Amino acid sequence: MKKMTISVGTLRFIARMEEQSAPSTCKAFERHIPFRNKIIQARWSGEAAWIPLGTANFDIGFENHTSHPSPGEILLYPGGYSEAEILVPYGSVCFSSKVGQLAGNHFLTIIEGTELLTELGRRVLWEGAQDIIFDYA
Repeated sequence: MKKMTISVGTLRFIARMEEQSAPSTCKAFERHIPFRNKIIQARWSGEAAWIPLGTANFDIGFENHTSHPSPGEILLYPGGYSEAEILVPYGSVCFSSKVGQLAGNHFLTIIEGTELLTELGRRVLWEGAQDIIFDYA
């Protein structure tokens, strides 16, 4: 089982890669490790932060996809109806965009640091964009 560290400022999370249920998504994401970007409050999905990826092409379809991830179940939306993105739920979520409800590939699950998800939400909502780094644990 591969694990990743996710760092957002002083917040540290450990996530399990969902290689059994989302193998293509995990492999596609691994090509970008270490992954550095900004994470912001989601516009449409509820209690979630997101990383807009624009026209990035991960060349994957849907697998292990959902519209209602639980807190800590990280999704990669490969693009299509809306731009590609990574969604990090910290509370109740219905994954959506301005064109309507979406489904993203659940490819990472936070297994350590889940108690910090509320603080992640507070930071992206009240302090704005935060630096985020995904790397191997």
